[in-house]
Amino acid sequence: MDNKHTIGQTGQEAAEKYLQNKGYKILARNYRLRTGEIDLILKHGTYIVFVEVKFRKNMAYGLPREAVGHTKQKRIINTALHYLTHNRLTENDIRFDVVEVLEQHGKLYASHIENAFTT
Repeated sequence: MDNKHTIGQTGQEAAEKYLQNKGYKILARNYRLRTGEIDLILKHGTYIVFVEVKFRKNMAYGLPREAVGHTKQKRIINTALHYLTHNRLTENDIRFDVVEVLEQHGKLYASHIENAFTT
């Protein structure tokens, strides 16, 4: 397992724990298609929530959320539409969120951006 994967896993585990503590139920992790990947798919109330997790050890490259640009958003949306169709969930409310995880002084801090982007 390479260092980048290990770092990403750390951020995703922190995001999962954070969201579960807020009452979210995990439906899928690392949902992958040839065209894209969704880090977490969760259920919260009436919503199916598609979450992109971004982790940074420092602010040298800016805020983690800034790494979710238009191209990444399009890939997530297309992958989400496939997930909804494949699982017959097209009648559900949906939302696209970003959870950024930042490591500071050896501690992890999560910030949840609801409705970070739309279709």
